[in-house]
Amino acid sequence: MRDDNKNDERRTRRAEPEREAGADTNRGDRTKGSRREAAALSPADGMIEGRNAVIEALRAGTSIDKIYLAKGETDKTLGHIASAAREKGIVVVEADRRKLDFMSATHAHQGVIALAAVREYASVEDILAAAREKGEAPLLVVCDEISDPHNLGAIIRTAECAGAHGVIIPKRRSAGLTSIVGKTSAGAASWLPVARVANLPAALKELQKQGVWIYGTAADGDKPLYDADLKGPAAIVIGSEGDGMGRLVRESCDFLVSIPLKGRIQSLNASNAAAVLLYEAVRQRG
Repeated sequence: MRDDNKNDERRTRRAEPEREAGADTNRGDRTKGSRREAAALSPADGMIEGRNAVIEALRAGTSIDKIYLAKGETDKTLGHIASAAREKGIVVVEADRRKLDFMSATHAHQGVIALAAVREYASVEDILAAAREKGEAPLLVVCDEISDPHNLGAIIRTAECAGAHGVIIPKRRSAGLTSIVGKTSAGAASWLPVARVANLPAALKELQKQGVWIYGTAADGDKPLYDADLKGPAAIVIGSEGDGMGRLVRESCDFLVSIPLKGRIQSLNASNAAAVLLYEAVRQRG
């Protein structure tokens, strides 16, 4: 009996290190996953974390796309940051602390994370002025709530390659000129003016007053792409991946253009749709 007990103890001792090794492997996998997540949103990707760092960035006039603040915080310093940011026209978003923890690469965000912009935003008038200086009919792309930075970067890249004069995005519910957008655009974001507006339908109305025709993209559009006249002043509106154009934006369009689709899939990626319309404009303009 004693020998049997000794054998059982030896088997137990051999099994325990195996269980511990398995536990270490799982922890290693989780650590690698955390590192991958942090690498996707690291300081090198334009993140500024912590109260003093964000305050100094605001004082220095650093171009900031958006500031995330911990929801429900009553700290005076965070309130000061929010006020200073709004005075500069920077979008301030209240976020759950768990989201900030997930975003944070330093794990010391102190309730505030700022996303730096790769360049200053232009105004819509800047974009129209650039077209006038070149003696060309304005060609713009308007992005209605394109929240995926990779999509926005791809649209900016195509627009720059096609000779468009600028891109317009809304302040809220949209990706901004973050470093991810800059990278995805392959540097085009450094060359092509991007304007950010508080009210997209109002901006479209203003463009119409300036003589620009608004072409919205829609699967049920009543004007086939190849019947659309894109030779004159034109703004091409690209809706979000899931919902397309918002109702007010759609109602602001002069034309709703449909892209011919011959396959089983009845929709294109937003950046692909933008490319199709932009290069039809290039073809027409010669």
